[in-house]
Order: sequence, then C-alpha cells, then structure tokens
Amino acid sequence: MFQKDADGSRKDNVDERKTSRASYSTNNQKGSVRIEDNKVKLPRIGWVKLCLHRPLMENSTIKTVTVSRTPSGKYYISILVEYENQILPIIPEKFLGLDFAMHGLYVASDEDDADYPQFLRKAEKRLARAQRRLSRRQKESRNREKQRIRVAKLHEKIANERRDFLHKKARYLADRYDAIGIEDISLKAMAKRKKDGKFSFGKSVADNGWNLFTNMLAYKLAWQGKQLIKIDKWYPSSQSCHVCGYQNNETKDLSVREWTCPKCNSHHNRDKNAAINIREEARRMSA
Repeated sequence: MFQKDADGSRKDNVDERKTSRASYSTNNQKGSVRIEDNKVKLPRIGWVKLCLHRPLMENSTIKTVTVSRTPSGKYYISILVEYENQILPIIPEKFLGLDFAMHGLYVASDEDDADYPQFLRKAEKRLARAQRRLSRRQKESRNREKQRIRVAKLHEKIANERRDFLHKKARYLADRYDAIGIEDISLKAMAKRKKDGKFSFGKSVADNGWNLFTNMLAYKLAWQGKQLIKIDKWYPSSQSCHVCGYQNNETKDLSVREWTCPKCNSHHNRDKNAAINIREEARRMSA
C-alpha cells in the first residue's frame, strides 16, 4: 500500500496493477480516533475535515476506522462502532417472493418488477471510447494519468448509480414486508462460460448486482427484526403450478417464458409463477 522514497519519507504506492483501492485500518486506542464538528482525528495524522454521511448512534463506541482511496482519487472513511441494541424478532405476516431476473434484477410475487436500468450496458460505448484513449497514451505520462482518472470516474459513476438503485429497492421492500424469500442461487456458476456454449451471462450477472442487493436486503430486514429466507436452489419454483401444484418439466428449458397448466388450465408467466412459489415456500419454512 505504501512505499518509501530514497530520503525515507513515505508515499502512496500508485501501482494500479496490484490493487485498484489503497486503504489502511487503525484501532481506536484510548480516544485516538474521535469525531467532533465535522472533523475526524486519526492517529499520527491529526484532524481531517469530514463530510459525515449520517451521525453515529448515541452511546456508541468507535472500535476501528478504515480509510480508503478510490481509483479516481477520492478518500472515504468507514467507521465501525459498537453499541447496545435489542432487536426483537417479529412474527412474519406479510411475505414476498423474489425470483432472480437476469436483466431486470428480480420479479416479485406481489410487487412490480424491479426493471433494473442496466447502468453498465448503457455506458459501454463511453467506457470503450475512454479505454481506447487511455491505451494510446504514453506510459507514465501526465496525459495518461489524467485519462486513467477519467476512466476511473466513469466506473465509479456506474457503481454509484447501481448502489443507489439497489439501496432504494431494498429499503422499499424491507419496510413493506416481514419476510422475503429468495432462491439460494450461485451467480458465480451462472457467470461462467460453459464449453457447450449454453451459458454466457457474465456481463449481465455482473451488471445487476444481485448479491449486493440480497446483502442489503438481509441487513435492512434484520434491523427491523425481520428475515430474509433463502430457498434451496433445487426447489422447482419455475416448474410448479402455484394454483394446483402440477410440476411441468418442460419449463426446464429457459426459452419457455409462458405456459398453461394441463391440470387446472391456469396460464402462467414463468418468472411471476416462480416468485409466487418462492413466497409460499418461504411461508412454509417460516412456520
């Protein structure tokens, strides 16, 4: 993270090949880390101006802080605090099922679909143009460093848009429902390119941020005594009719987006039907 000059002074290691984010953590020992009047005191550095995202909890104790620098040159500080908080679990009454959607993030059993805006896809042309300009710049030149920062800011903008969208969706659902069911799927396996060419979802999986979304959903629910229920990935949510329970094996083919149950004649949208089945399975597991 850091290296020393010939005169012994310390400087940031700017070798971007090893890491895109430089950071360091320190413990709070006998008040060595304090926050006062939009300033934070750090060991060996002193007081630094701070734009506080939200105030610390009352009667909380600062344990550790982590200072990090993004590739675009911005500095952030993450503060870990300890405080007493008794959250009583609630008996769930309102359930929701979410079925993972490759391009839309999720399809909900009792809500509108997420309709994820695909921030990465929309910015692909600008990113490609900026990357080409960066590759033509002379190495270790001032113009190359300027262009590197432009590319980093583009990536940062996409990441910020994605996080903002996911935070708002997770907060909306966590406030309205007592328990939310999702499938325990492996996106890492889905993102891999198969030898037979069946799967090639790497960019789509990376763009929608499903794992980040479910992590946000889990802790936002936990703060309110609610729960996120993970359904086994082998549960036939897409194959079962949510009305009569008939299992249609033909829906194993992902190209089948709609189907009619031959037993009760109910017509199903594949993803909406799966979301309802996930909701009911979460209800059963909760009971």
